Formats: sequence, C-alpha cells, structure tokens
Amino acid sequence: MSRTLPPGWYPEPDAPLLERWWDGTAWTDHRRAPEAPGPPQAADRAAGRARAVALTACGSALLAAIVSGAFALARGDGDDVVADTAPTPTTASPAPSRLVDELDGISLPLPDGWVPSKYVTRDNIVMTTDGGRVFTRTLPADSGRAPAALAQQDIPQAADTSYGHIRSHRLVRSERVAVAGGTGYLVRWRVQTARGPGAYVQSLALAPDRGGPPDAVVVRFAFDAGPDGPPLADMDRITGGIRSVER
Repeated sequence: MSRTLPPGWYPEPDAPLLERWWDGTAWTDHRRAPEAPGPPQAADRAAGRARAVALTACGSALLAAIVSGAFALARGDGDDVVADTAPTPTTASPAPSRLVDELDGISLPLPDGWVPSKYVTRDNIVMTTDGGRVFTRTLPADSGRAPAALAQQDIPQAADTSYGHIRSHRLVRSERVAVAGGTGYLVRWRVQTARGPGAYVQSLALAPDRGGPPDAVVVRFAFDAGPDGPPLADMDRITGGIRSVER
C-alpha cells in the first residue's frame, strides 16, 4: 500500500472481511470487524477524512473522463468514436399545385385546401374540399352542339346529381369564356335545396379546338353555400386556371 496514506482503518489485504490499522508508515497488528469500535476517535476522523478525499478524487476523475468523452464524441476524435448527431428530419413531399386529368387532356389548379380524388372514371370527382366537389365528364367530339348548348343542357343534371331534388334555382352567370386553349361556356346557378342554405352549381363546357382538349368536356362544380362551403372565388380560380395538356 502507498505510504502516502494517512493513519486509519483500511480493508485487510489478506482478509477482506476485516479492517487493519495503518499508522501512516506501516501496518500494525490491530484488526477489527468493520462494525467494531476502533482506536481513538481522532484517528477514525482522520481515516474518514482520508477516505472522503479519496472518493472525491475518484469522482472528479470519473467526471473528467465523462466530460472528455463527450467532447471527443462531439469532435469525432479517435478511431472508434462516432459523433452522436441527431437524425436529419424528413420533409414531407409538397402537395401538387395542379391536377392533371389525362382522360380529358386538361389540368386544373388546386387551390389551398383542395385535394385530388383517389379514383378516376368517366364520371369522376376530380377534386374535393369541405363542402365542395369538382367533376369532369367527357362528351362525344361529334356531338354537334356549341359549348353554350352543352352547358345549358348539363346544368340541371349537374344540380340534381350533386344535391338531389332542387326546389328552385336562380341564374348567376351565363357567358362565353376562353379556357384551356379553346372556347368554353359556363352556366352558374344558385340553387335552393330541401334544407340548408343551398348551393352554387356550375357547368363549364369546353369544345374541342386547336390547342384545346381533344373531346368536348363538361366540368361540373358543386359548392355548398354558407360558411360550411368553400369560397365562391375558388370556382373562378379553378375555371380560369384550366389548361390543356399534351397527350
């Protein structure tokens, strides 16, 4: 044992269950069980202080080792040390700004809050939002009807399909529009339903034209009226934002 130890009771090297008195320079013949009373209290206090100093030194060394290891991890020091870095957060894919209807050769803008439909059929819901739906219908290219006639013929069926029996309707807009690289015509109704504040229904007919859709297409809009429906301005945004796509 190191001769720098102050006098005190220490574990007996040859008998771990006993303690032996170290007088500061050599082992004495005094032995005891750890719970037995020892020599003078002054010596015990000195031994206690020595053990406290030793434990404090050991604790400081351990803390220094932990801190050094942490710095080493941060710097990536050592061949076997790997920097503890946080995983890079994943970024969700941005929502599409336009919805492509390959069946009809057109694309429609998606205003905030609108989402594409999961299903595409000949009569399909292209996009939806709370209280709002947009449909597309493909018509025969040789129907022989002008867009105005197509829209006026379609609007009653569009209202009935979207809201059931309509009590009354009022014409809001009926006009020719240039849309999707061709000529179109829209008819918009304000309808009164059996209950609730009613709705806005629009049929937008797009005739086949140079640069436009290859077939006649009717885009149906159904917006619940009142605070539960989408803003009517979205109907105008979608109408004005329809584009033709290459097929």
